[in-house]
Amino acid sequence: MCASCRSKRSRGGLKEWPPTAMVIDLEGKLQNFSQPIKASEILSQNPNCFLGSSETMFIGSHVPQVPNNEELQLGQIYFLIPISKSRTPLSLQDLCALAIKASSALDNSQFFR
Repeated sequence: MCASCRSKRSRGGLKEWPPTAMVIDLEGKLQNFSQPIKASEILSQNPNCFLGSSETMFIGSHVPQVPNNEELQLGQIYFLIPISKSRTPLSLQDLCALAIKASSALDNSQFFR
């Protein structure tokens, strides 16, 4: 769906950022994790949600849930998604809404400024 940001253009050229696992919550807030973290740690604070990786989201298919015991991969973007949507195939509108949410979260993140 979308690629994670590893660099940012600044006045002096490109500036490299350390890779992080990024989680975008339901409100569009971005959390960065530079150390390994398991999905269960994120989900314990969001019991009515599941984690989906941006790498596995496709129009017309269900979002595969990241297993609870899996560590989030650095350099990847994950979305918290309501469990109620776990059996609903993604529409083009859904995917666009997630892309807009990710773009806005990255733009508003202090980490990437």
